[in-house]
Amino acid sequence: MTSRSEIEYLMKRSKEFLETAKIQIERGYYNLAAFSLDQSLQLFLKAKLLSKGVEYPKTHSLRRLLEILAEVSSEKGRIQELLDTYLLELGILEDAYITSRYIGREFRKKEVEKLEKAVMEIMKSVP
Repeated sequence: MTSRSEIEYLMKRSKEFLETAKIQIERGYYNLAAFSLDQSLQLFLKAKLLSKGVEYPKTHSLRRLLEILAEVSSEKGRIQELLDTYLLELGILEDAYITSRYIGREFRKKEVEKLEKAVMEIMKSVP
């Protein structure tokens, strides 16, 4: 059984990555901000899965984590709607995880602001 403290830890780290992303956006560090947004949402979704008694898989795929959450949630339709609405943003966030480490890809301010909006909306809407 997952401990409450593990869920709280993941949520705390998620919030820290989100705050870090906001600072990075203000300073023009858009590549780092995209990575931080990805990390924030990953940790948030993993905490949500744990809170439902589901061990999350060893994946960095935001789309896969949301799909699993939809399978175990009473709000399957709402989560599927979020997946459909933010499909491109989720894909870009997943790419940010890889490109931040291995490939030179420059994110633009407006792009990262859209990613931030998507992350905030998903966090607000996932039960």
